[in-house]
Amino acid sequence: MDTPISKNTLSDVFVKNAMRRKITTLPQNSSIDFSINTLIKHKINGVLTLDDSGKPSGVVSKTDIIGAYYATLPIDTPLEHIMASPPLVCSIDDRLEDALEKMRESSVYRLYVTGNEGTIVGSLAYPDIVGLLYRSCYECAYSHFRNAIEGAVDTVKRLNVKDVVALEYKTVSPTDTLFKVMEELSAYRIGAILVTDDNNFPIGVISKTDLILAYKHGIEQESQAFLIMTSPVQTCNADDLLETAVRKMIFSDIHRLFVRNEEDGDINGVFSLADAARCRSGSCHACISSRITIDH
Repeated sequence: MDTPISKNTLSDVFVKNAMRRKITTLPQNSSIDFSINTLIKHKINGVLTLDDSGKPSGVVSKTDIIGAYYATLPIDTPLEHIMASPPLVCSIDDRLEDALEKMRESSVYRLYVTGNEGTIVGSLAYPDIVGLLYRSCYECAYSHFRNAIEGAVDTVKRLNVKDVVALEYKTVSPTDTLFKVMEELSAYRIGAILVTDDNNFPIGVISKTDLILAYKHGIEQESQAFLIMTSPVQTCNADDLLETAVRKMIFSDIHRLFVRNEEDGDINGVFSLADAARCRSGSCHACISSRITIDH
């Protein structure tokens, strides 16, 4: 007897359905300083670098820039000294499931997309996949928000944040150095760290964006964490609907929410766009049988 194939909202969907066609590029001899300006301006996490002939040569991400900050490289260092090469790619006709698995196995946030002639025609990152999932949920007849607006009785078993949340998260104190913050981010391969006071109360967050801006503005590594942290901490509840938390991240333009336990209000995890993408099945159990309809 054949084993049934599990389906979800990404089954039979292709990279071309979720990718973004705009690619942000920089010459590989551009400075780290200029790349930070570009990342902040376009609200992206990485840029594709081009060699002297205009061909893709590598990728520079916020993680690479933080590595340069940690290594005390001058801010005018050319990108070719810190870029990851070659760029990791997928095909425009690859299944989205396969691209997502490649991102997970390679521990990368994005892939660059090649067209039929092998040239790079776009990029695919976790937010792109989440956006596809969210649109599917919003347009679906089982949509929580649609049912709420229409006053319909919601009979669908839905996913909550606690069903997919990563329980492990890291903290630093406001007086810890930025050097320590960077070590923690690197050691645990995380995108942000929670800043807590002496009573373990969350008072801020330091993200990779905060760190690259500190690098740009010449803030010393021995400076204390509270100088660059972002407040207040963006949170959701463990019992919130997955659809609600994803909606908050998309419309607030943030990449993660720290998760509170509703019983005592303590932080007990973190939920990111990457977690939402890896979930694959939208916001309710009805998505086990795929209902996405996309023009291929």
